[in-house]
Amino acid sequence: MNPGIQNKNILISGASIAGPALAWWLNKYDFNVTIVEKAPALRDGGYRVDIRGAAADVVERMGLMPSIRKAGTALKGSSLVNEKGKTILKLDDPNIFGMRQANDAEIMRGDLANILYQATQHNTEYIFDDSITGIFQTGKDVTVTFKNAAPRTFDLVVGADGLHSNVRNIAFGGDHSFVEDLGYYVSICTIPNHFKLDHREISYPSAGKLINVYSTHRQQEAKAFFMFASSPIKYNYHDIAQQKNILATHFKGAGWETEKLMQHIHSADDFYFDSVSQVQMDTLSKSRVVLLGDAGYCPSPASGQGTSMALVGAYVLAGELAAANSDHFTAFLKYEWEMKGFIRKNQQLGISVLKEMIPKSKMQVWFQNTMLRLLTHSPWKNKVLKGMLGKIQSDVEDAANAIELKDYAQAEALVSN
Repeated sequence: MNPGIQNKNILISGASIAGPALAWWLNKYDFNVTIVEKAPALRDGGYRVDIRGAAADVVERMGLMPSIRKAGTALKGSSLVNEKGKTILKLDDPNIFGMRQANDAEIMRGDLANILYQATQHNTEYIFDDSITGIFQTGKDVTVTFKNAAPRTFDLVVGADGLHSNVRNIAFGGDHSFVEDLGYYVSICTIPNHFKLDHREISYPSAGKLINVYSTHRQQEAKAFFMFASSPIKYNYHDIAQQKNILATHFKGAGWETEKLMQHIHSADDFYFDSVSQVQMDTLSKSRVVLLGDAGYCPSPASGQGTSMALVGAYVLAGELAAANSDHFTAFLKYEWEMKGFIRKNQQLGISVLKEMIPKSKMQVWFQNTMLRLLTHSPWKNKVLKGMLGKIQSDVEDAANAIELKDYAQAEALVSN
């Protein structure tokens, strides 16, 4: 450890994507890193996530892209069905609707989390089954109290703990001040693969609703994704049974295979349910506490950019801390400045994609299905679809690349000497 580095002891809350990615870069710059995670073990659930644009560059610099591609979803195609189960459109190029480019990657969130954990576990202290209960700052350090462990003192604290960030709630204020509801809810869980999908996906859009089911690398299982429009719903964040009932109520009588899918969700042990929301912050730091990823700038699941923003944010935050020789005040300001345009573009993307993602009326569903049905047997369907999706594809590319990554090689040399 370079004795010249100040603020070298850093606590990160959250062991999903943002936290371990930050730990990887902080380890490279010779910091001492501790990660606390409320779950009893590494979480292996979740849905598929995209790594696009600047984020793909970040994981290339980490040397992790080969592992990510090896564990990728490797989808072979997709189908769109109507309420009677009839195939409206079948594609053998999953990247058309996924809007991925050649350098992009798609992987299960749990698989990516495991890759990051394996790459950091030997140089990072991981504390599972615990959480922060208090953050007490002084001019020179931060004393942190925990639910289970004894209090400890750190130089800096990073909240990388998601949309409903515990660190943000303690240091900045409650969700109501920063979490903006976009009018939809999302749910994800594992179900039996009764569709017998082999690395393919099925999508079923209906008025105000969307279902997507696809195969995983474990053929006996599939992942199910549900999204529906709704005014704000009051529910207990810890009551999974209540959340399953909410989902079942909203999809009751929705057609296709929804009745069978709702039966499956009640036995799912990895059920996730939440609002489709964005986090809007005036500042990402407060003295010695800083926010990273969804905790500070969640763009909403509709953007498909949450993981990419976490990876890019981790690279920038660690780089700026190293470049500023751990002068956290300067580093946090530069981190926020570098990320500002990237955050704005991706949050705008989240709102615009949501408008196109789910048809709002039965008439819109009928029109969409009719247009797509006409393309089913066309030899030019891929080209036509790419043309139809051209604007949103362009928006996705712009947002994914809306930051020029600085080279922090000089910072690495500084802390190594």
